[in-house]
Amino acid sequence: MRCEAFEQGRCASCSLIGQPYAQQLADKQTHARELLAPFGEVHWLDPVWSRESGFRNKAKMVVGGSIASPTLGILDARGHGVDLVDCGLYPTAITMAFPAVARFITTARIAPYDVPARRGELKHVLLTLAEHSGELMLRLVLRSQEPLARIRKHLPTLLNELPALRVVSVNLQPEHKAVLEGAQEILLTGETLTMQLNSMPIHLRPQSFFQTHTEVAAALYRQARDWVEAIDPPAMWDLYCGVGGFALHCADGRREVTGIELSADAIASACRSRDELGLGHLHFHAADATAYAQAARTLPPLVLVNPPRRGIGTALCQRLRESQVRHIVYSSCNAISLARDIAELADFTLCEARLFDMFPQTAHYEVACLLERRQDPPRLSDG
Repeated sequence: MRCEAFEQGRCASCSLIGQPYAQQLADKQTHARELLAPFGEVHWLDPVWSRESGFRNKAKMVVGGSIASPTLGILDARGHGVDLVDCGLYPTAITMAFPAVARFITTARIAPYDVPARRGELKHVLLTLAEHSGELMLRLVLRSQEPLARIRKHLPTLLNELPALRVVSVNLQPEHKAVLEGAQEILLTGETLTMQLNSMPIHLRPQSFFQTHTEVAAALYRQARDWVEAIDPPAMWDLYCGVGGFALHCADGRREVTGIELSADAIASACRSRDELGLGHLHFHAADATAYAQAARTLPPLVLVNPPRRGIGTALCQRLRESQVRHIVYSSCNAISLARDIAELADFTLCEARLFDMFPQTAHYEVACLLERRQDPPRLSDG
C-alpha cells in the first residue's frame, strides 16, 4: 500500500506500511505462536487476511487548524493540526464525507481545540460507516456546549449535503487530557447506525464499541459460532458482549445464551437486534462481567469472553477454574494479556487458535482461541 502522508512524513501511524502485506501477516502469526507456545501443541487455523487499504469503518480524526481552515487528522509534535483526509485506510464513503464536515465546522463556527493554548471547542470528529448501506454516524467531541446552538442551527445544511448521515451527536469531553471522548452524549438526530454482518443487523449507538474492520469482524463471529455449534452446549455466556455480536451469532433459538456488558446503551442495542431477529432464549444484562460471574451460583458449560486489551484478569480466571465450565472461547485484541490469562487458566488446554488481521499496516491483531477443560479430549473443528 502506498501512502502519500507516510511518504511525505505527515503521518507515521502505519508503522509497517513499508513491508509487504504477506510479510506483515507472517510476522504477526509468528508473534502469536511464540506467545502461546508454552501452552502445548495448538492447532492453528489459517489466518484471516484483510484488504491492505480502505478497510476501516471508523475514522477518529483530531481537529486542528482554524475555524476558516480546519484540519482533520492528527497533531504534530508542536500540537498543530495535520490534515489526513486522504488517508488510505478509509473507504471512499468516509473520505468523501470529510470535506462536507470541514465546511460544516466553518459554517457553524466551531473553533478547533488548540492543545498548546488550551482553548477552543472541537477536539475530535468521529465518523462511522455502515458499509452495506453507505450510511454514516457523525460524532463531534467538544470541550463544552458553547457551540451547540450553532450546530443545531446549521445541521439541516449538513444533512442535506450528506444524505447518508443517519446519526449525529455531540460528545462532551471538558478535560485537558489525552482521552478521546467523555461520558455525556447529546443526540441531535437519529439514534442507531445499523451494521450488517453475516446477514445479521448489529445496531450501534454513538458510544457503542464495535470492531473497526467489518469484514474481519464478520469472520471472527463466524469462527466463534462454528466452535460453539461443534460443542453444542445447552447454555453459554458471552462476557463483555458489547452490542451482542458473538451472542447473536451463537444463539439458535433453543440454546440459552446470556450476554453481559457494562454499558447499558450497548445492551439496549443488543436487545433491539435480538428482538428484530426473533431469537428466543437470548438474554442481555448490563453488569460487570467479573462481578456477574462471581455472584452466579453456577456457570454454563461454555463461556465466551471478549475483553478489552487488559484481558479478563486473575479474579475471573479463578472463577472460571473453580466452576463447572468445560469450554472457553476467548477473543483477544492483545495476545500478551491473552497469554497471561491462559497461564492462569491452568485447568484448561488450549486446543485451537486463529489470527484475525483487524489492523493491517500495524503490529496489532486479534486472535481467537478455544480452550477445553483438561479431563476432556481435545475437540478440533474441521478448520
